[in-house]
Amino acid sequence: MPKSEGHLKYPAVIGVVSDTHSKKLPSGMVRDFGDVDLIIHAGDFADAAVLDEMSKIKDVVAVCGNMDGASLCARLPKKRILACGPYHIGLTHGGGPPKTLLDKVRSTFQEDKVDVVIFGHSHHPMNEEIDGVLYFNPGSPTDEIFAPYRSYGILELSEAGIRGRIIEVRHEC
Repeated sequence: MPKSEGHLKYPAVIGVVSDTHSKKLPSGMVRDFGDVDLIIHAGDFADAAVLDEMSKIKDVVAVCGNMDGASLCARLPKKRILACGPYHIGLTHGGGPPKTLLDKVRSTFQEDKVDVVIFGHSHHPMNEEIDGVLYFNPGSPTDEIFAPYRSYGILELSEAGIRGRIIEVRHEC
């Protein structure tokens, strides 16, 4: 069993986000996250104000990313493992070039038994099972330059299993 930081409510619906980069959060995401049990942020807040804003919606579990300053990284670890019922969730930001990101993320948890790995960094959403582990990158809800589209995610953990959904942010007026 991996060393985890405690148990989350189970069954759970978790809002998943990464790479918000100090930009205005989409209203649809804020609305959706009002209905989840917990928010997980995979790093690159770029400003602690975003963490504080999200904490007003729901409790937030997060890691620091490569664009987070020293004061924010002093508050947040680079890697976490969370227990939710029978499941273990690995959380990291990731790093390096896009071609090697998944390999780096996989190696971060190679010594741990995890059922889901949540990561960010690339701004490209991913919801794919590899060797029995769900690799889930919610993309970025605020990036309109490098991301294929703006997005965030919802993870549902229950007796039926783990289900991840990527939600595309629609343009807002």
